[in-house]
Amino acid sequence: RAFTTNSQCRNTSERYTPPPCTGRARRAWTETLQTNLAYSRAWHLIDVGADPRPLGRIASQIAITLMGKHKPIWDPSTDCGDYVVAVGLHDLHTTGKKRYQKKYYSHTTRPGSLKEITMDRMMEKWGGSEVLRRAVRGMLPKNRLRDDRMARLKMFEGVSHPYKQNIIKDYTRPSIAQQPEVKVAFAQQQKQQ
Repeated sequence: RAFTTNSQCRNTSERYTPPPCTGRARRAWTETLQTNLAYSRAWHLIDVGADPRPLGRIASQIAITLMGKHKPIWDPSTDCGDYVVAVGLHDLHTTGKKRYQKKYYSHTTRPGSLKEITMDRMMEKWGGSEVLRRAVRGMLPKNRLRDDRMARLKMFEGVSHPYKQNIIKDYTRPSIAQQPEVKVAFAQQQKQQ
């Protein structure tokens, strides 16, 4: 029986080894393996409550990750995006008075059935996850892949979630410029120059 990865074999004696070839065949095998790695789906964690960016900036980053535009193999017709876990949605940050003035509309196509609700009321009723879901959904292309991409977005009001084992990329850590020891080292380097 042939295996394509080591995780597919149960017995250690059946481990997958690359074919004993050189030259063009070896290069083709390596390119196939790299393509498979590029198409594999990673899990990203974004702590929305701790992130200083407003709703739209976070939603655009999530939409890019769900589409897979950050990967070199991106193509509009394929679904090569990753999973995104958004936590801390109870502390969703918006700029200006959007929280109280922005309105969301819905209509059932029946006469007189236009309904409007403010962002503040929506957060009280359904939480910040519905606000983020609508923002991300509006930034994705309107095609048959949109529902599949939205299914990979997992949202939680608190900071706990059941996907801790899957997380590969964590965006909750501060950037290098925000870390205090880096700031001190940078200041010392500036003094020396």
